[in-house]
Amino acid sequence: MTFLAPGGPPGNFAARLAAAARRRPDHPALVWDGGTLSWRELEARAAGMARRLAREGVGAGDVVALLLPNTWGLAAALWGGLALGATVAPLNPRLAADERARILGHLGPAAVLDTAPDEETAPKLPIADAAAPGIILYTSGSTGQPKGAVLSHAALAIANESWGGPVMNLAPSDRVLAALPLAHSFGLNGALLAPLLAGATVVLQERFSPEEILRTIARHRVSVFPGVATMFARILESPALASADVSSLRLAVSGAAPCPWPLAREWRRRTGVRIVRGYGMTELFRPISYLAAEATDLPDSIGRAVPGVELRLVDDELWIRSPAAMDGYLRAPEETAAVLDGGWFKTGDLAAISPEGFVSIVGRKRELILRGGYSVVPGEVEATLLGHPAVAEAAVVGVAHAELGEEVAAFVTLRSRAAAHPDELIAFCRARLAGYKYPRRITIVDELPKSATGKILKGKLRD
Repeated sequence: MTFLAPGGPPGNFAARLAAAARRRPDHPALVWDGGTLSWRELEARAAGMARRLAREGVGAGDVVALLLPNTWGLAAALWGGLALGATVAPLNPRLAADERARILGHLGPAAVLDTAPDEETAPKLPIADAAAPGIILYTSGSTGQPKGAVLSHAALAIANESWGGPVMNLAPSDRVLAALPLAHSFGLNGALLAPLLAGATVVLQERFSPEEILRTIARHRVSVFPGVATMFARILESPALASADVSSLRLAVSGAAPCPWPLAREWRRRTGVRIVRGYGMTELFRPISYLAAEATDLPDSIGRAVPGVELRLVDDELWIRSPAAMDGYLRAPEETAAVLDGGWFKTGDLAAISPEGFVSIVGRKRELILRGGYSVVPGEVEATLLGHPAVAEAAVVGVAHAELGEEVAAFVTLRSRAAAHPDELIAFCRARLAGYKYPRRITIVDELPKSATGKILKGKLRD
């Protein structure tokens, strides 16, 4: 399938959604327990959202922040904001108050939508020129400061062509489960936008639990399930799977964090459904590679590059060039220059590429922790711990976890004559960080291992 107009500029991504609406106006675009919106109805609500934003003074070139869960309101606000020519920034509604304030302060939006919109509709949705960037998605950086990846309308079109075509092979008859956070690149593209552009139906799920996911698959006849490895693992562990009806599923897609081959193999054995294992990152906005075939020979590979993506190794680090890459980080020229080099993005991942083009990730140059598909920056957690009056030093590392991939663990030293219990420190972090970020394990030590120059040796802590 092709979403790009041959030979022409990409234009406003909202126009592509409008074209999909014209093709099948009465086809269900979104469904959820208790509701359905046809394409005609969704477009009318997007038009109502655009009119509401315009009344609030939002215009072309302005930034709109969305702090909304997986509901029709997010889809309508995204479409309406893009149609106005605004730049839309979906943010995780699970952010703690301090995190939200920090990101919004950096973003500087003209409007923030953090409550469910009303059902205002409008008869027409004018679409402005795509002069401004289309999307800003926040991704954690190695410094722990919020970094917004600025992505064009062209990147949106190219990314969703990749998701809908070679990776998922979507058709209008598909029903795609949107249980991933839609503020995440994988969820936004793989579970929402690519299915919509393909004319498929998106099945919205606000919260994840294995039992509810299985009920939703059966109730709404879901055919494609994008998820993270943690989701698949928890479903396999659920007693409900034994009696669940998953006969409608034809495909599962894993991203955001590595999906171990034994998990993919067990999932197929138990459900009869193949997991396509992909690799990508927010800054590149599209799947970079995917493994669709049986991985009997290369079980740890992340597959070959998707069409249009170039790969190379520089000192064993994987560099990627893609037309869907970000323009740069918002108001962060130094950070942008550090990762972009002549159109190549430095992933920070150490990799190997076979003669046949199969890529395997062998390690990470950066210290980012991937916990259940979410990125956790050690520096952010360390800074939070250092805010406790009893803590003198803190070091945060990722430790292997069978279900989540990695768990957040912290090692701290205490100030002289200070006292604290690990449970107290965990509660302190939990009150200040998103649920997936706070450490579940804190160890109080007399001193942290350090090099001759005073650098904390985190490798010894992991051991």
